[in-house]
Amino acid sequence: PDSLGDRRRAETAQPTPAGTAAWRGDGDPVILRCGLDRPAEFVVGAPLQMVGDVSWFRLDDADTRRSTWVSVDRSVYIALTLPADSGPTPIQTMSEAIARAMPVLPIRPGPPA
Repeated sequence: PDSLGDRRRAETAQPTPAGTAAWRGDGDPVILRCGLDRPAEFVVGAPLQMVGDVSWFRLDDADTRRSTWVSVDRSVYIALTLPADSGPTPIQTMSEAIARAMPVLPIRPGPPA
């Protein structure tokens, strides 16, 4: 989408990997990456959160105060990296877009650690 709440689509640093987009407002950007490998931390029993009709696995980075949410119930993994102050709008908007664009599939977690 062209916007995620008050954030507008932004240019990304070059070279930008295929499947990458960013949105920027007053604060840190929201970054989307599409077509990633399954995160190593996404294993059987990992907690998931439903946002709209999409299942997300959350990875937190205490050093940067950012979280990366990975959609895990579609044909490709999609990661949305959010600053701590982003609020719910970016992930809600992306959940709606993902649900419209791709059918839901069974999740495929890795073996337990």
